Amino acid sequence: MKKRRSVLALLLVAALTVVLGGCQDGKDGKADSSDTTSSQVSTESTPTGEPVMGGSITVGIPQDIEDSLDPHKSVAAGTKEILFNIYEGLVKPDEEGNLNDAVAESHSISENGKVYTFKLRNGVKFHDGTTVTAEDVKYSIERCAGINGDGTPLVEAFSNVDKVEIPDESTIDIYLKEADTEFLAYLTVAIVPEHVEDLEADPVGTGPFHYVSRSPQENIVLEKFSDYWDTENQAYLDKVTFRIVKDSNAVVTNLKSGTLDMYARLSSTQTAQLAEDSDFTIYDGGMNLVQALYLNNAVEPFNNVKVRQALCYAANRQEVLDMIADGKGTIIGSSMFPAFGKYYVPELSERYNQDIEKAKELLKEAGYPDGFELTITVPNNYQQHIDTAQVLVEQLKAIGVTAKIQQVEWDSWLSDVYADRKFQSTVVGVDAAYLTGRALLERFTSTSSKNFINYSNEEYDKLYQQVKTSTDEEEQVELYKKMETLLCDDAANLYIEDMACEVALRSDFAGYQFYPLYVQNMAKIYKVK
Repeated sequence: MKKRRSVLALLLVAALTVVLGGCQDGKDGKADSSDTTSSQVSTESTPTGEPVMGGSITVGIPQDIEDSLDPHKSVAAGTKEILFNIYEGLVKPDEEGNLNDAVAESHSISENGKVYTFKLRNGVKFHDGTTVTAEDVKYSIERCAGINGDGTPLVEAFSNVDKVEIPDESTIDIYLKEADTEFLAYLTVAIVPEHVEDLEADPVGTGPFHYVSRSPQENIVLEKFSDYWDTENQAYLDKVTFRIVKDSNAVVTNLKSGTLDMYARLSSTQTAQLAEDSDFTIYDGGMNLVQALYLNNAVEPFNNVKVRQALCYAANRQEVLDMIADGKGTIIGSSMFPAFGKYYVPELSERYNQDIEKAKELLKEAGYPDGFELTITVPNNYQQHIDTAQVLVEQLKAIGVTAKIQQVEWDSWLSDVYADRKFQSTVVGVDAAYLTGRALLERFTSTSSKNFINYSNEEYDKLYQQVKTSTDEEEQVELYKKMETLLCDDAANLYIEDMACEVALRSDFAGYQFYPLYVQNMAKIYKVK
């Protein structure tokens, strides 16, 4: 097995702010306090050779697309990482955390943070051969904002959009109801053609790959888009097949047999099983997500803050890292991961160091001196989350809490846990989806449709409203930190870690790059001579 490790590179651009989580270059997952993200890497025995145009690759993924191929309706991170290759927005994130112009060739933001103006790139083609027009862009933004629908925004952040105007055929003006200097990060949202009535059945974007087919529970097939506007960054590969491998025990077998060429987010056990296999390069980084035991704050006994705090004090998070990933990963204390640089509060990771006696006392004060029974619902296609839950089950025994693990299919998790909120607790990883720290924190406002843990705190809601309207960067930073601290103090969840990320890529391929979001950019990967 060849090994590739990166230098410390978990920083963010000041105007950006780095969402469920993607892999990011990182030697040990620690964060720097700077504001810029870098993806400079050093390599050991990295594949060498000239890139070859053409060829195909099969990439293993742990679940099928269970929500929607419509980019404005998709929720699951696993869906978004595929759609990243099909769709693009007015701007597009790169591996260093920058937002680069994409469908737009330039942009400007008014001093009051309420008007975003975009000059559209000439000649950008949709996958069906039609040319992107200002009307398509206006339609896409209004669709996300609910302006040309039933009034319900498809993308929550777009509820702030007041109107979209077309001053000329190559210019778009987006007017916001309230100032928002971070709204640019949300404009990575897909530009779609107005004439396509059903994006679920007919996904049409502007990205480097176009959609070919989907066989439910088997695969999703993409092919290179020959008319891609960015001629300097066209895809090398002709075809990408995302193959669903629900059984995590079959991943290594499929890699070694040649059924798969690539698999992201390996467990430490899977990495060890590939340790002597020279057919693969292992890329090592951080996952950029918030893994936690997420607690339903609206159901007993988790509607009691002392119970939630007791669980936090009962856990030994370093032991979790040691048991599931040979100590790799970064312990965190709130809903923010280290890649967010200036917004991240590292001292919160020390807030609940293991203290069994304190945990027992809190349970006693809460009326549970003998503990209680607990169900941890875990999607069965994510072995790292299952392993984490198993370690927590053993740790919670020390305070009289009898926990059992309920493994469910991913689609059941999405419908029952995430959408319907019918659960006690669950172990998953939540990412940011957009290059803004707000994307991690807005979900815990009391009215958010994404607030699947039913967290409710009036002070938190007020802080969120303040940060939305603030145009002062220093004030925004302080408000974010206060929100993170409230989540920690309230023990909204039992926060664990930003997980390590290891990616296996067959050694006749190269070019894999980590991103500060949950994506797999297949346009960067190529076969070597």
